[in-house]
Amino acid sequence: MNTENFKFFQNKECEYFPCHKTNDKENFNCLFCYCPLYMLKDQCEGNFIKNFGIKDCTNCLVPHSKGSYEKIMSKMKLVLDNGSDF
Repeated sequence: MNTENFKFFQNKECEYFPCHKTNDKENFNCLFCYCPLYMLKDQCEGNFIKNFGIKDCTNCLVPHSKGSYEKIMSKMKLVLDNGSDF
């Protein structure tokens, strides 16, 4: 019995699925449809470029790849610290 189903979600019915080019649609994880690491700017460790001064994550699969849950969760304290007034 897999007790880690919460780490993976896939919505093949989504009109954008998959939202990034991938050779592995079966393991494409939709759990973090909007990447919570986006706000970390260059500290996200993802594959992004600056496009006219805007962070462009078109070629980044960090939130959608195998191990994405662990990667995202390992950086959530940094996300919360950056977004908190307290």
